[in-house]
Amino acid sequence: MDHFKKPLISSTRDAVYHTLKAQILSLTLLPGTTISEKEMSVSFGVSRTPVRESFVQLAQEGLLDIYPQRGTVVSRIDLELVDEARFIREHLESAVIRLACHSFPEESLRLLQMNLASQQVCMDEQDYKKMFELDEAFHQTIFEGCKKMNTWAVIGQINVHLNRTRMLRLATDHHWEELYAQHRQIVDAIKERQPDQADQIIHAHLQVGIADQVLLKEKFPTYFK
Repeated sequence: MDHFKKPLISSTRDAVYHTLKAQILSLTLLPGTTISEKEMSVSFGVSRTPVRESFVQLAQEGLLDIYPQRGTVVSRIDLELVDEARFIREHLESAVIRLACHSFPEESLRLLQMNLASQQVCMDEQDYKKMFELDEAFHQTIFEGCKKMNTWAVIGQINVHLNRTRMLRLATDHHWEELYAQHRQIVDAIKERQPDQADQIIHAHLQVGIADQVLLKEKFPTYFK
């Protein structure tokens, strides 16, 4: 009967891991915050083992810094890793957006248009966490429509550092009109089958964050390495 218990342990660890990761990426746990196994095990109502394993996994991803005998700290944002993630994403997404302009399912196009409508509502409500989710879903839909979900998974692995700066920007600057306008232009380019135009927009779209990083570091110096 022991083999039936392993998935439960694994699912507990996965739940702790995914929740902690979401809290770090959403800035619920801010860069530089000290956390402990004991504190988190009480908070989640679990033993220390799944918490410890989650800490190790998050440390491997660069989201936690573990200092023996001193404690565990939410890692500060490394702008070199942010820039490398943006570089990889920009080049992969550029290739995929060109594919979308040549062939893209009507259902996926409809999902993009529904996403745009939700973004408009989100802009009115000033919900930065929901706006981030819609932004992610928008780009994922393009990859899914082009049957490039493995490529999207690769981006997801290197995107964790970039995502914290994106979330910070959305949280501190609620002027999201440019973000929405670029998303609208991307949909129009796909509909009109204009790969060069789409490529130009996606590069501009992902370059926006570079200037913002300098401003964010000036405003929140303790969040950055």
